[in-house]
Amino acid sequence: MTADVIVIGGGPAGYTAALYGARAGLSVLVLEKLTPGGQMGTTDQVDNYPGFPEGVGGFELAMEMKKGAERFGARTKMAEVTEVKLTGETKEVLAGGERLQAKAVILATGAHPRELGLPGEKELRGRGVSYCATCDGMFFRGKTVAVVGGGDTAAADALYLSRLCEKVVLIHRRDALRASAAYRAPLMGLPNLEFLWDSEVAALEFESTLTGLTVRNKKTGKTQTLPCSGVFVAIGQVPDTGLFKGQIALDGAGYVCADESTRTSLPGVFAAGDLRAKPLRQIVTACADGAVAAQQAEAYLTM
Repeated sequence: MTADVIVIGGGPAGYTAALYGARAGLSVLVLEKLTPGGQMGTTDQVDNYPGFPEGVGGFELAMEMKKGAERFGARTKMAEVTEVKLTGETKEVLAGGERLQAKAVILATGAHPRELGLPGEKELRGRGVSYCATCDGMFFRGKTVAVVGGGDTAAADALYLSRLCEKVVLIHRRDALRASAAYRAPLMGLPNLEFLWDSEVAALEFESTLTGLTVRNKKTGKTQTLPCSGVFVAIGQVPDTGLFKGQIALDGAGYVCADESTRTSLPGVFAAGDLRAKPLRQIVTACADGAVAAQQAEAYLTM
């Protein structure tokens, strides 16, 4: 099977790229290993995507994006990509045992949050455990929540949540934040923010939803129970770029090196969405990347 463009990943970046590519008259094939939407598809309620004042279900939005792309002729193949050959004029992708070819490839495999690795964590996702404060913070308005981490993301999450929640507890494994000074100064003046230094989450306390955390001090070994309704894990993301390692340039954290043009280090290969090195990873920025990647792919194919 051949196409003008193969899009690897059926999240918001992938299906936006497919929509723009198909509307430009290109033959587009989207490869998705699980279900459309990526991380978005596992989110119960999306409240920060423009055009939905009452919010929209993540899976519902994913299916609408898929329909929009397919309306203009994009095709979807539900198969896991197990091998790629991105060098050369013709790109090859092995998916579901079938070898596919395209003149251009858009990488949109996304990233997944780094987890705490604790029992019950996966089951509590959406029931007290979150990896996105701007996505889920409003559900904890007036409640006590915890943020785990010490970098810019954790600091930004704590600042954001402090405006919504009665109390925010920032749990960090070191005795000082790694976040930049621009974040540290505002945090120190918040009356509803508490720091737990040199600490880590040892266990999640829950019934049907999260009820609290067991927190261990790394220096003393002492534990305490922290009652809370939610915990926001901000200890980094893991980009899904393992298949591309050694073929395109990645940064030290494994993200694809691609600027706002979405062009990678290889001609005809573009990166859109959360796998790209960039400052903000949201549905709306993934969609923007997808649109740019499709336009750049079209320009590449007509050179």
